[in-house]
Order: sequence, then structure tokens, then C-alpha cells
Amino acid sequence: MTEDTDAVPVWLVERTYSDDEQNLIILVYATTDGERYLRKERALTSFSDVRDTTAGLLADPENLGWTSEEDRERYASEAQRMAEEHELDDVI
Repeated sequence: MTEDTDAVPVWLVERTYSDDEQNLIILVYATTDGERYLRKERALTSFSDVRDTTAGLLADPENLGWTSEEDRERYASEAQRMAEEHELDDVI
């Protein structure tokens, strides 16, 4: 994505390992109000495959989904915590 004034900051709220597929990490980033989220899947191809995970990202609004009501409060709380403690590009 190019520098876009419409980009939305999202913060890491969840990191899980897929039960269905080996070596698949699922990263979920959300807005601080918890209403929108971005899901990224990362396949690790070997034990030496190391890629940084950042505290946040600038996301294209077209790539954001709407959270369910059951996740919204939890995502908002975690996104707000991450935003207070980290810069977007902090490696965590």
C-alpha cells in the first residue's frame, strides 16, 4: 500500500496458531474502537523463517472487516492497550 491519507491504524490484538494447518500463524489487528479488524495469515516455511511482527499497521480501509459484537469490546481494550504502550512499527 502506498502512503495514503485514508490509511487506518490497527493494532495487534490476537496471535494464534492454526489448528487446521501446521506452521500457520494468524494475526488479528483491530482499530482502537474495536469495530474494524484486519486478519493476516503467515505461513512459516522453516524453523529459520523469522519475520517481524509489529505492534500495529496502517491498513487500507477496504481490507478491514467488521468485528462481531462478542469480539468488539475485547479487541477495543487490547488495541487501546497496544496503542498506549507501543508505536505502530515496534517489533513485538
